[in-house]
Amino acid sequence: MSKMKRKLVLPREGKKIAGVAAALANYWGVDVALVRIGWVLLLLPGGLPGIIPYLICWAIIPSEK
Repeated sequence: MSKMKRKLVLPREGKKIAGVAAALANYWGVDVALVRIGWVLLLLPGGLPGIIPYLICWAIIPSEK
């Protein structure tokens, strides 16, 4: 059994806005829809609980080469 090294990168394909949800879904091995629902739920109470972490993730997660 070999362990595959996971990398957190913004994908070139499969992204809707910046690719943060797709990057996290690929890294965690879950469906991207679940991650997107999570971001939407964070945006509901006024936006800031979801938009600030999203922008931070977008700024610090490297793009796929």
